[in-house]
Amino acid sequence: MTEKTIDYDTLGITPSHLYEQMGYHDVEPDEATCHETAVVMEEVRSFLRPRFCYLVVKDLPTFDMGKIILRQLRGAEAYALFICTSGVEFEAYQQQLKKKGDMVRVYIADALGSVIAEHCADQMEDCLQESIEKLGWHHTNRFSPGYCGWHVSQQQLLFLVFDGHTCGVRLTDSSLMVPIKSVSGIIGLGPQVKHLDYTCGLCDFQNCFKRKLKLT
Repeated sequence: MTEKTIDYDTLGITPSHLYEQMGYHDVEPDEATCHETAVVMEEVRSFLRPRFCYLVVKDLPTFDMGKIILRQLRGAEAYALFICTSGVEFEAYQQQLKKKGDMVRVYIADALGSVIAEHCADQMEDCLQESIEKLGWHHTNRFSPGYCGWHVSQQQLLFLVFDGHTCGVRLTDSSLMVPIKSVSGIIGLGPQVKHLDYTCGLCDFQNCFKRKLKLT
């Protein structure tokens, strides 16, 4: 298993990434929002410890991923199962903001947590690709339980594979991850697989936030 802790600056998060997550796609936020966003980003920088881990396996557990994901994994010779998280430190920070009742910063931190988790997953993909480069292999897009017809309850099976080594992430009885700003899933590996730039056309989940961003 590969496991790594990274720092905030390695994530390469800019205010623009956060503004887009907050819904500011073509307009600049007002001065007050920009100021509060900068404060939250600076506070987080000092303590944030995002983590990722992944396992490469030849044979999959008995996942029921649905035809959309299975079609994208076709031709894979191995699979990377992964968990990425913004970390327990960030979760604690969010709880502190909620106790203070600072709802503006709660909203900003919620958006930032999502960006952190996604950028952490991007770092995981880069690390994974580097490890398979010598084989002449490529990797598919990453696919997570809860999307593209893969039921979120399948997280229970995915986490079992890690035998407790889950970067500090645990599952609730309803299969939600804690810290909530975490990402898990699967990536196909092999010389014949492809990473697609745009995948919303493959998925039939109409309420996905990524689909809404694309439409906007």
